[in-house]
Amino acid sequence: VLVDADYSQIELRVLAHMADDAAMIDAFNSEADIHTITASQVFNMPPELVTPLMRSRAKAVNFGIVYGIGAFSLAKDIGVTRKEADQYIKGYLAHYAGVQRYMDRVVQEAKEQGYVSTLFGRRRYLPELTASNANLRAFGERVARNMPIQGTAADIIKIAMARVSRRLEEEGFAAHMILQVHDELDFECPIDEVERLTTMVRDAMEHVVDLR
Repeated sequence: VLVDADYSQIELRVLAHMADDAAMIDAFNSEADIHTITASQVFNMPPELVTPLMRSRAKAVNFGIVYGIGAFSLAKDIGVTRKEADQYIKGYLAHYAGVQRYMDRVVQEAKEQGYVSTLFGRRRYLPELTASNANLRAFGERVARNMPIQGTAADIIKIAMARVSRRLEEEGFAAHMILQVHDELDFECPIDEVERLTTMVRDAMEHVVDLR
């Protein structure tokens, strides 16, 4: 059989940790649905009244913020006016104030240091931030906001993959890893090993890093 293990919203969890945003950390620690909670804040209504469409739009805002999306791109992505998209982003940043502070801080630090880094210390140098071309500078700022989050998520899955690979060998599994896609590991596994494999993989993946 195929066994698939993937991290749940790893980039948003990394963002919550790096931004030290109390509201987002609380949402994850209470095991609430982060997109419903965001929709509830952005649309100013109780979570139980959030519709699937509202949740879908909030999800686009959640991930859009990670990628440094602007109102124009968000509007195009979710089929609303630029003014509405701008309101969604402002509502989001007002609720998750720690995220706004993180975004401002990381760009400022990148300008001072010339690079940004992941939680594990992997760097991305940003000569774009000193470019004379305004579009290139704006690109550099988007990368500065995004790379520590997406890069840390990439580091986490790579470390998990290395640890799982080692344990497959050390613990004598017949199962083998066949694929890694973004935040997910896929395995080919004999049916009688499924339970043992899933227990091992879950343990390895959940103990790569302690986030807030």
